[in-house]
Amino acid sequence: MYKVLVINDDPYETRVALLEDGVVVEFYIERSDELNITGNIYKGRVQRVLPGMQSAFVDIGLNQAAFLYVADVIKENCADIEKIFLEESDYDEIVDFKPIPEIHNDFQIEELLREGQEILVQVSKAPIGSKGARITTQISLPGPFLVILPTINHIGVSKRIEDENERVRLKNLVQSIIREDNNYGYIVRTASEGIEQEKLEHEMNFLVNLWHNVQKKYKTSSAPCLLHKELSVPLRAVRDLINHEADRVIIDSEEGFTAIFSFLEKYMPQLKDSVEFYRESEPIFDTYRLENDIERALRRKVWLKSGGYIVIEHTEALVAIDVNTGRYVGKHNFEETILKTNLEAVKEIAYQVRLRNIGGIIILDFIDMDLKSDQEKVSNALREALKKDKSKTIILPMSEFGLIQMTRKRTTKSLTKVLCEPCSYCEGQGYILSSKTIASKIYRELIRKAQDAKGLNFIITTNHQIANLLMIDNRDILSLFEKKIGKQIIIKTNPKFVMDEFEIVEVIA
Repeated sequence: MYKVLVINDDPYETRVALLEDGVVVEFYIERSDELNITGNIYKGRVQRVLPGMQSAFVDIGLNQAAFLYVADVIKENCADIEKIFLEESDYDEIVDFKPIPEIHNDFQIEELLREGQEILVQVSKAPIGSKGARITTQISLPGPFLVILPTINHIGVSKRIEDENERVRLKNLVQSIIREDNNYGYIVRTASEGIEQEKLEHEMNFLVNLWHNVQKKYKTSSAPCLLHKELSVPLRAVRDLINHEADRVIIDSEEGFTAIFSFLEKYMPQLKDSVEFYRESEPIFDTYRLENDIERALRRKVWLKSGGYIVIEHTEALVAIDVNTGRYVGKHNFEETILKTNLEAVKEIAYQVRLRNIGGIIILDFIDMDLKSDQEKVSNALREALKKDKSKTIILPMSEFGLIQMTRKRTTKSLTKVLCEPCSYCEGQGYILSSKTIASKIYRELIRKAQDAKGLNFIITTNHQIANLLMIDNRDILSLFEKKIGKQIIIKTNPKFVMDEFEIVEVIA
């Protein structure tokens, strides 16, 4: 499978698309006025400690206070609070850490934190909607080959490195170059496969020095303040995807090209020739036909090749995905038609979840299947399809109602949240009042105003669609109201009025 990173780097926003055989499978966007802060390290000040929620709000210098849960607090020199979090790592690898036996967090939040206390924290989830950033005291600093974990003294190797001999070699290599004065934990990343000791040692020293600089800034800075900023989205994409996820990088900005080339030359010189500066006059996303793909990723309904379709609905608490047979009627029997539609939907769901970066709780409503064997086929197919997804997913068994509940780790906004905003007509409800309902509201308002009216007529100003309904389709009804209130009713239109906007004015003279 040929994979390409296509980067559109403009002053206002940077867009990164990962293509697999010409099809966009992942999409990232970062705007200059709303940068992603996931991975940033701050010196924060505890604002409130909430024993009832076993959490705290911490001021890190943003508009909203950040949220810190007790399980994400590490007490210095307390092994009982060490939390092996790496199976939910943000660095695209699942690692083989052996958990410390019988670790329990027996501390209460009020025993660990107090209001006004200054603490070192890292953003694990960017602010989403009305929710502030999620933070942790479990710091991690990623490089291309290693992730340093200053608060955990264990070594793990990415499970994407399948050769057992290579895994053992890398783990021993890391252990051999760890100095006694920096007994930190490390994740050996997928890109380290086949790496020589010198490169690994160089990066380890770099990460250790980076961590020491963070500590120095912490001691000399006043809270709240930013101590360490994560890489820009193009460099993050290159760092995390270039070695095993992408064969080539194409970017349309000379400044961005220089930054990526320098980064690769320093850390992955063998890959520096894989980055290319796009010089054509046609916009890069047009050349790779990505604009339409991105627009389709925002649609509520997604059609399947067979004629079935899925519907993706975002709610405040979860995302619901419904599967329907649509135009597909099958060739043999009903059960076969349903199974084929559900299996086809599984592939599309896995693709859409990854492309749209849907996170949190996801409810999948498949078409009901009577056979247990068919239900297992669909469940197994879903697990297999989601193996390509780097974000951690948890999938529960299918219920008797044909529902599958799953969660997908969310660290940033979904594509819909980034590119869309609530509709000014419906205020995000997904519906607006029908023209007939609006007409009924107008009639009722007329009756209210007519009770104390002294003038001879009323002027109703409304949207042109509602005006047509009142004057043409409902002309007889309007005449009845004129007789009932004893006034003449004049209809006017205002092109600036939205569907449910209207104005009723009494004409005295």
